[in-house]
Formats: sequence, C-alpha cells, structure tokens
Amino acid sequence: MTLFGLAQRGMSAQLVRMNAAASNLANAGSVAGSEQEAYKPIRAVFAEDLDRASGLATVEVQGVVREQAAAVRQHNPDHPLADANGDVWEAPVDENAEMVEMLEASRQYQNLVEALTTAKQLMLDTMRMK
Repeated sequence: MTLFGLAQRGMSAQLVRMNAAASNLANAGSVAGSEQEAYKPIRAVFAEDLDRASGLATVEVQGVVREQAAAVRQHNPDHPLADANGDVWEAPVDENAEMVEMLEASRQYQNLVEALTTAKQLMLDTMRMK
C-alpha cells in the first residue's frame, strides 16, 4: 500500500459520502402519499481496513444504508398525493446537517489532494537532488 493508494481510497470514500449528502439534499422537501413511500435519507458506512504487511490502516466503504428516520406528516388536503385523511408525508431531511456533511466531506477530500500534492513535490525535489 502506497501513499497514493491510501489517498485514493480516502478520496473515494469522501466522494461516496458527498454523493449521499447530495442525494439527501436533492430529496429534501419531497412528499409522498404514505409514510412508507417517503424518501429516507441515506448514509455511507465506513470501516477500517488494516494492511497487516505495512501496518497502515485505511478506509473502506462497506455500503450505503437508509436511515430509519420517520417521515414528517403534514396536513394538506389539497395536495394531489394526499391520503384519505388529507395528509402527505415529507422526507425527514435536515438540510443544515446535510450541508455540514458535504462541507466536511469536501474538506477531507481537499486535505487528501493537498497530501498528494506535497508528496509529489517531495518526490520531484528528491529526484532533482541526484
């Protein structure tokens, strides 16, 4: 496992995290005719992956799971998707939390890009010394 491999895995994980938050933001405010049909936010699940040969640990994306948050009931009898009681169900997406999630993921991605840039520059400087 090289520094480039470690950074690539980290960048891929942050990309999955960012895509999940973007999907949640895209579905914020969406409504459905029943609680079961309402959009449920998704989250990336990560695990540590230890390379025993080198002793380095990196991240692995285990999957993307749906949260079990309950949809928000709103009484709106004029809505075309309203049920028999006149209720629609809104996706339980906290837009502020999703924006924070996206900012954190993008900063982590940027940190990994900076680490790669620094490593590349150090390699070039070392080659120029010879």
